Amino acid sequence: MTRAEKAERIQKILDELIPDAEVPLAHSDPFTLLIAVLLSAQCTDERVNQVTPGLFAAASTPDAMARLPERRIHSLIRSCGLAPQKARNIRALSEILVREHGGRVPRELVALEALPGVGHKTASVVVAQAFGEPAFPVDTHIHRLAARWGLSSGRSVEQTERDLRRLFPRESWNRLHLQIIWFGRRYCPARGHDLARCPICGWAATRKRIREEAARGGRRTR
Repeated sequence: MTRAEKAERIQKILDELIPDAEVPLAHSDPFTLLIAVLLSAQCTDERVNQVTPGLFAAASTPDAMARLPERRIHSLIRSCGLAPQKARNIRALSEILVREHGGRVPRELVALEALPGVGHKTASVVVAQAFGEPAFPVDTHIHRLAARWGLSSGRSVEQTERDLRRLFPRESWNRLHLQIIWFGRRYCPARGHDLARCPICGWAATRKRIREEAARGGRRTR
């Protein structure tokens, strides 16, 4: 089976199992999504969703966040990983949004990536999910599953993104990004996973890959 054939079959399975994938981070507009995604680095989505209600109650717009003292932002996000750095970046990017973008989140990847603390993945999530622009953000779940399924070599996140963009129709990227994340959480965890019984790994993963992961997990292979 070619990679293109695998991709087509995987897309059908994901549409059946996860037809209505939603962004796992609570947000109400492009700015709150941007902040939530920034906070999710080195932090679980569950933790971010516990933190953001208090943060957004204090400041939910770039103007309000820019006027919030950095120490106050830090106190509200303290339980997130890398909180001091994130607090600095949140305040700094809010000031830039007010000063250079009229208090609005830009739609362009280049402009987003120029903001403090905003990398390519974060920017891609925002343009895809806030503005509907085709993008294929690759997080750890997608990077891991693309390698398991033989859709990419898994050498780098950048290579995985390029491979997936080539394999799947452009109009499906935004939906697939979320579907693969949810599939990884519900059906295909990183550890203790029986690939042979998985709805996708069971046929998409190579026998070599199944043996390797079984050995790492201390399980017997069949």
